Amino acid sequence: MAGLIILAFFVLVAILAPILISPESLDVTKATGERFDPPSLAYPLGTDEDGRSILLLLAYGTRISLTVGLAATLISMVIGTAVGIMAGHFRGAGSHALVGVTDWFLVIPFLPLAIVLATVLGPSTLNLIIVIGITSWAGTARLIRAQTLSIEGRPYIERSKALGAGNWHQMTRHVLPNVFPLVLANTTLTVAIVILSETTLSFLGLGDPLAPSWGAILDSAFSTGAVSQGAWWYVLPPGICVVLVVLAFTLVGRAMERIMEGRT
Repeated sequence: MAGLIILAFFVLVAILAPILISPESLDVTKATGERFDPPSLAYPLGTDEDGRSILLLLAYGTRISLTVGLAATLISMVIGTAVGIMAGHFRGAGSHALVGVTDWFLVIPFLPLAIVLATVLGPSTLNLIIVIGITSWAGTARLIRAQTLSIEGRPYIERSKALGAGNWHQMTRHVLPNVFPLVLANTTLTVAIVILSETTLSFLGLGDPLAPSWGAILDSAFSTGAVSQGAWWYVLPPGICVVLVVLAFTLVGRAMERIMEGRT
């Protein structure tokens, strides 16, 4: 419940941010504050190097970070689930090839691979979603493949084969519904990892430079010397937001895992 409450708060902020926050308040040329102003009544979380409100940047960045996290997770889950089911259902060279590709993605370190792809594709929010999505599916594929192998040995699968059901029917009507609870529980845990990945890549300058995500805010704080100037309000709030969202998704994911284990 604690995780759901935290998530509900951030989702509400992400939904209301484009409605309540005027684009002019994020425009560098129209900023009214002083450089690195400390927290005050006018600016509850202080200002950045351009005089913009940190609070407004965080609120708008919530939308971007959650969008990247959910969209990249969706891509990762679709690829991982499809590869995992096919690798567990089929036998022979096709299955070995899928397992080999999965192992390759598991062996290659995620961060260097993501940095290379993000550099090649260019800095943008869409490219960041694609890069994270296509590099974070391997763990899900291994998990779903193991569950698929367990399901393949059950009597109703053998009965379905005896009645002439094709591979597509078996995978979509029998295997997928049985692995879906596991996919759902793994999704909540993967979102937390994806948000951390987005923050890392944006901090390295590989995200959209015009999109104030939490990672981009941290990157700006680091590059402008906020820490050396004692502007803690520029560094701590985005870091705390990342920690809270990751913690919330982790709590929800662990709770769903316990629920699924109880049902099995």
